[in-house]
Amino acid sequence: MKALYGQQNSPGEEMTFVFQERENLPPTRDHDVKVQVRACALSWVDTKLLSEIKLKKELVPVGREISGVVLEVGSKVTFFQPDDEVVGILPLDSEESGVCEVILVHEHYLVHKPQKVCWVEAAGTLRDGLRAYTALHYLSQVSPGSSVLVLDGASPFGTIAIQLAQHRGARVISTAHSLEDKQYLERLRPAGARVIDVSHGKIDVAESCLEETGELGVDIVLDAGVRLYSAEDEPASKSQLLPHKHDIITLLGAGGRWITTEKNLQLDPPDSHSLFLKGATVSFLNDEIWNLSNVQQGKYLAILEDIMEKLSNNIFRPQLDEPIPLYEAKVSMEIVQKNQARKRQVIQF
Repeated sequence: MKALYGQQNSPGEEMTFVFQERENLPPTRDHDVKVQVRACALSWVDTKLLSEIKLKKELVPVGREISGVVLEVGSKVTFFQPDDEVVGILPLDSEESGVCEVILVHEHYLVHKPQKVCWVEAAGTLRDGLRAYTALHYLSQVSPGSSVLVLDGASPFGTIAIQLAQHRGARVISTAHSLEDKQYLERLRPAGARVIDVSHGKIDVAESCLEETGELGVDIVLDAGVRLYSAEDEPASKSQLLPHKHDIITLLGAGGRWITTEKNLQLDPPDSHSLFLKGATVSFLNDEIWNLSNVQQGKYLAILEDIMEKLSNNIFRPQLDEPIPLYEAKVSMEIVQKNQARKRQVIQF
């Protein structure tokens, strides 16, 4: 039985991916569930985070969002029984690679999969659904009538965030990084999100958002990264289509909430003063926090169940690529790790 792992020989070096032959699984412990994996979504591996929380290993398991069928349960498992269909996200410290036919998972990381949801969609929506819930419910308390700006709305995360915000009754504005993205966003159902095409670099996002909100500003901003410096000082890896931090601060309304994925965000005193005058807040979106602390385990599982329910009711329609066969998993993971995939990559067994 083969499983996919990532290897990084030295810090800063690109990660390489290898299939390793696995020996037989250890015996099922009291709270373990043995799952036959049917689909596994691929996500970028944050090697810096792993080393910071002392979880860096020589071989890092790859593929954590899984869906599958229960084969066997431990003696103290109460939520599942053999033949149940389940989905879940493997924790950061898991020894298991989701890109493997059979794995062991603690029961507290799994929820039931509705029968009408297919394996690929279930695995492919979990991560983006969790991020969207964390951003819109727990960090910004979205409510009917709120205005929400979703930057790069055609990304897998952006798509789910738009759908969740609209379901909650918010007015959504989104940016598109290409003509293809713009057409995709305009076809999204339910329609109603205002799309700002920034692909030519001529449109001022702050100006467009203020115009759209009658100069009041936006209540909630979900960024996809921001530029911190002037164009010539910005690292080449950062897209010039991203807004500058000053644009975000300018377009925030009174009491606005900026949810950022920019882990190295630097705010100068004038930036902080502008945020103070608006009574605005900045929150960092780190969806791993749910699995780094067990305090919120009940809430976390409720989110996963809600994601599955919205998927089965067609409220969520994820941005997925064609299912990928197992033999192409290594190549696909390399593309994901280089941030070159525009759609969610899912391995189908």
